[in-house]
Amino acid sequence: MATSAHFSTKDRILGAAEELFAQFGFTGTSLRQVTSLADVNIAAVNYHFGSKENLVNEVFRRRMDEMSANRLTALKDALEKHPGELEPILAAFVEPALAMAQDRHGGGAFVRVVARAYAEKNDNLRKFLSDHYGHVLRDFAKAIATAVPGLSKEELYWRLDFLAGALTYAMADFGLIKRPTGVSEAAHRERAAHELIRFSAAGFKS
Repeated sequence: MATSAHFSTKDRILGAAEELFAQFGFTGTSLRQVTSLADVNIAAVNYHFGSKENLVNEVFRRRMDEMSANRLTALKDALEKHPGELEPILAAFVEPALAMAQDRHGGGAFVRVVARAYAEKNDNLRKFLSDHYGHVLRDFAKAIATAVPGLSKEELYWRLDFLAGALTYAMADFGLIKRPTGVSEAAHRERAAHELIRFSAAGFKS
């Protein structure tokens, strides 16, 4: 029972923090707000996370670990089954992210947290993400370089950065193309992925 309580308390704190960060941003959210929404005391936050900075990092880790693992698995599969082809590599990058964004268990809130991270330019978070997930981008960059050998390293990273930005935009569903009536979320996501992969493939190849 103790183990179950341990995880449920931690998950409640993470869920509350994610929701509040999405709504108010990192600087605009206090630990008191988090503890109130999660229905825990400040000691529980300190015990599980130690600081607000660590809490921010763990909100990202909770989503990014799974998404990164899914991306790398899909990339390995793409390289084995479609060697030298660009679009399957891009699909391995795009599709797990869009799937995470559509996750009914807080995926939408996390996407808004990502948007907040862009807006607030949190240097500590940027370092955390680079330290823990930079290898994922490097693996994709290496794979793309093999598929599009004419690109310089600088061009490659510019275009990969633009792809990441476009993907974040698509994940947030900010765009002009809204899900039509009668079209399922899964079908809409599949169309978004297809169009983004085609668009970015043309950008990498130009």
